[in-house]
Amino acid sequence: MSYFARRGAVFVGAIAVVGLLAGLVHEVVSDDSSSNVAPGTAEAATDTEATATDATADTATVTDSTMPPTTVEAPFVARTDVVVDPASFGRPYSTTVPGVLTFRGNPTRSYYGTGPAPRTQPQVLWQYPGTGQQMCGESSEYGNVKVWCGTGWTGQPAVFERDGRTWVVFGAYDYKIHFVDAATGLDIIPPFETGDLAKGNVTIDPDGYPLVYAGSRDNYLRVIAFDGAAPRELWKLNGRTDDRMHNDDWDAAPLVINDVLIEGGENSWFHGVELNRGYAADGTVTVNPALVFRVPGWDQQLIDDLGSKDPKRVSLEASVSVSGDTAWLNSSGGLLQGWDISSVRTGQGQPTRTFRFWTGDDSDASVVPDPSGALYVGVEVDRNNTRAQQVGQLLKIDPSRPDDPVVWSIDVNNGVDSGTWATPIVAGDVVIWNTKPGKVYGVDAATGEILWKLSVSAPVLSSPILVDGVLIQADGSGTVHAFDLSSPRTLPTELWSITLDANVESSPVMWNGRLYVGTRAGYVYCIGLPS
Repeated sequence: MSYFARRGAVFVGAIAVVGLLAGLVHEVVSDDSSSNVAPGTAEAATDTEATATDATADTATVTDSTMPPTTVEAPFVARTDVVVDPASFGRPYSTTVPGVLTFRGNPTRSYYGTGPAPRTQPQVLWQYPGTGQQMCGESSEYGNVKVWCGTGWTGQPAVFERDGRTWVVFGAYDYKIHFVDAATGLDIIPPFETGDLAKGNVTIDPDGYPLVYAGSRDNYLRVIAFDGAAPRELWKLNGRTDDRMHNDDWDAAPLVINDVLIEGGENSWFHGVELNRGYAADGTVTVNPALVFRVPGWDQQLIDDLGSKDPKRVSLEASVSVSGDTAWLNSSGGLLQGWDISSVRTGQGQPTRTFRFWTGDDSDASVVPDPSGALYVGVEVDRNNTRAQQVGQLLKIDPSRPDDPVVWSIDVNNGVDSGTWATPIVAGDVVIWNTKPGKVYGVDAATGEILWKLSVSAPVLSSPILVDGVLIQADGSGTVHAFDLSSPRTLPTELWSITLDANVESSPVMWNGRLYVGTRAGYVYCIGLPS
């Protein structure tokens, strides 16, 4: 009997609902030098800007010494009629494996880790590997071979607990996937070597199987076991197919839900793989994968709309998000799609497309679906075509209005190589977004009004994270900034910053108050307060 035939359980996570968003008002906000306001709002409400180096902290005195009443949060019970309960927003992926197991932590890409987040100056606790041992490798880009070092924009580590130890797992540009002890910064087991840059975001199995799912520039998405003295490859999927549209790399972080791995590739196809996980008689983990669906990340209308300018550059680089029964895909051709993947839950049928919207330009940011069903969609400026100029780059989308889905849009088009690469944070009624030129915005989630804006010291590819009211934003100068976001609607003040050795493209992750992040100089760092 197939796993689909016997599947009854759905993804369960411990959940608390982040505030629902209200008032879907269709507003367009322009980000020019003179105004950052939604039509009809006061200029003073949005003319709040600071640099990361000149913001000053506000202070407050607490005079009420009474203790608040003790409350006990009722245990969450996930809905069983959907693949992913929308209420999973902001909560861990797994109740079985504590940790940040995938890019942005869960299927809605909205979980960043645990504190206590440092509010005073931290320090580098370790650097991996040792000085002078940079993680570097040669790779070809458009026929030009060059040396790549460290971790790139898809290099967020996964951090998790296993057998009394905290593991840090990541792919790097030395072709390897590394398994590092969070306490010491040393290898737990030897790295697994691929055939090219191991640049894909890794995902750790959420159900406790000792498996990591990771892509490489060598064409392969792999399932790798880490239950022995050395990692071992159990299976791989080749992205270099005859019907690929663009490339054969794997950048995105897969998800595993109900024993099905779902992943988009740079070959422009969206895949579902039934893993059939288990254990052999000797106790080692096993898989017996079977491809159960494969649907295109493009359509002919998209190819026609793109015209002669890179019509086949329609890859799926952004990590897929799932909420309810819908998987949300963003493509480098600007195609936002919703696919009904209820078959992952029921074991019956194939995915069907339920939503389509063309933004006009490349999207590397993952879609963030909030508990109400609204989508936050980031777009970079690459082709800079007429459609992209009309639509904008920071979008709130209501998929229940397919003919007019844009609730609001913010234009941050400063020419080619602007817009956003980063996946946003939804903090209650405020969306935190950054842009490539180094701006960080706080946006009213209901109206699209820009509440505040600040500048960091260099361009930004790294997605921000938020833990314990502390906003972490890394930038291209190698500086990691921490801001006080206790009040998300108020301009944050900088708590501290720490400068590493090179550009930070990768998104950081925090676990038990320690921050893990890689740089393009060839190293991964652990940052925290000394014990």
